[in-house]
Amino acid sequence: MKNDDGILFRKRFQIKGSDFAAAGEASLGIKNILKDVGFESEVVRRVAIASYEAEMNVVMYGGGGEMSCVVRPGVIVLRIEDHGPGIPDIDLAMQEGYSTATDEMREMGFGAGMGLPNMKKHSDGFFIRSDPENGTCVEMMIRSRREEDGDG
Repeated sequence: MKNDDGILFRKRFQIKGSDFAAAGEASLGIKNILKDVGFESEVVRRVAIASYEAEMNVVMYGGGGEMSCVVRPGVIVLRIEDHGPGIPDIDLAMQEGYSTATDEMREMGFGAGMGLPNMKKHSDGFFIRSDPENGTCVEMMIRSRREEDGDG
């Protein structure tokens, strides 16, 4: 059911910094919402990957934050904001394989340096801004591949 803005669904998820036990709950929630709304599996997969990568960055580096998801017919918009120290060199951080993961994070299986590149790869629109005083904000847009764009 759409509201006046054409929004099918809007949800915000709080993400706790360094809470690896709860990491992935927000992205799983988004994945389940998209399945329920009826988005095709390829779109759900892309959103799940992009949102999980973003969520893990907030857990690992961002000191906590928020992920919001807005679903309209044919498009999903994710916005992730954290409370972290920011990314000093975004161009460097966007390079595949670049990582600032600690040894502890690597021991848990994280830190391959694919977070930001995977977010961009699985998005149809990608924007990032970061500074030391305001943390990092990432916005991603993923479109449905269906011809009948109005159905999800």
